[in-house]
Amino acid sequence: MGLDKFVYTFGRYCQQQFGQRVQKLTLDAKFTCPNRDGTLGVGGCTFCNVASFSYAANTDASLTIAEQLHGGKQRLREKAEKFLAYFQAYTSTYEEYSLLKRRYDEALKSADLVGLCVGTRPDCVPDSVLQLLAQYQQQGFEVWLELGLQSAHDQTLRRINRGHDFAAYQDAVTRARNLGLKVCTHLILGLPSETALAHQQTLERVLDVGVDGLKLHPLHIVEGSVMAKAWRAGRLQPLTIEEYAATATNLIRRTPTSVVYHRVTAYAKPPILLAPQWCCGRWTGLTAVVDNLARLGGQGSLIR
Repeated sequence: MGLDKFVYTFGRYCQQQFGQRVQKLTLDAKFTCPNRDGTLGVGGCTFCNVASFSYAANTDASLTIAEQLHGGKQRLREKAEKFLAYFQAYTSTYEEYSLLKRRYDEALKSADLVGLCVGTRPDCVPDSVLQLLAQYQQQGFEVWLELGLQSAHDQTLRRINRGHDFAAYQDAVTRARNLGLKVCTHLILGLPSETALAHQQTLERVLDVGVDGLKLHPLHIVEGSVMAKAWRAGRLQPLTIEEYAATATNLIRRTPTSVVYHRVTAYAKPPILLAPQWCCGRWTGLTAVVDNLARLGGQGSLIR
């Protein structure tokens, strides 16, 4: 697809670190989320239906961590020989310390595992868990803390029922990076009432705090989410592919070349996906972004 020519991708980063391709293996460790279990709320974020996560199509939550990793390796063995355990489902630092450690340890015992990617919320990363992840890193494992921020605008975070503010994100990133942990921040483009300028402001605030990696994601309207009701009522219109590609390209061009892009778009499938239909294609959004970058300039080209 040619993205590596214009973007410091996670694939290129892994080639530099390990001399070969490394594949993430998505896991369901049976964690939950404070925005679903009643601690903060019960409905979750308005965009969320956990079945739309990519792990859901490939992971049987009834299996142990070791069994899930084995199955993932069998599926992806032709693509890579080294792997990262990606704790993606729900909030993967939201549990008792002892249970978290057992889950992480179980993953790292698996052959060919070079490290962990741990997806979580900014308000669910106590110092004890950050110190545990830092210990794994000190043992030579690759460790990424993946924080779902989505937007740096508190008004938007309230509107989507996120349950935390930007200050919580700032605090989590500062504490993690002070321990030497790498942080990858997830951003959603196309959230209600947000403009291209709002997305750019989010990027600027994230860069000001400090970040090591980024993931961009178009807003998906998925079955079972609160947003699905608004979309059906005609109150919510997701980005067109042209709008998404233009915004993602602008953000990439404003990002320092030292920041690793773990992802620049995403896709989903019916019947979970309701809109936009262009997200059904695995390569559709990526091709549009690459075409824009080839025409306008790659990562960092708008930094003076």
